[in-house]
Amino acid sequence: MPPRSSRPVDHLDDDDYPAYTMGRAAEMIGTTPAFLRSLGENRLITPLRSEGGHRRYSRYQLRIAARARELVDSGTQIEAACRIIILEDQLEEAQRINDELRTGDATS
Repeated sequence: MPPRSSRPVDHLDDDDYPAYTMGRAAEMIGTTPAFLRSLGENRLITPLRSEGGHRRYSRYQLRIAARARELVDSGTQIEAACRIIILEDQLEEAQRINDELRTGDATS
């Protein structure tokens, strides 16, 4: 494997780089731009804006949007789907912190 570039960030490998337009993002996850806008209105994802003011989405945001779409497709209302995903994320973070604290306590 070749050494990593000395550039600060390689955008092709950056999950948080806002590479996708709204239309492309919607196409990639099989939904509509209106669905993506509604995720923003429900504060699940906040797309970055291009200099022209257009919404741009990262791969990380698309994974979250795809999860929301799965929930909505299975009959969950969009507001509830957004809340479920936020709570799942908070639980995952709490579990990560808990594991770190346990590991730290075990080595003391």
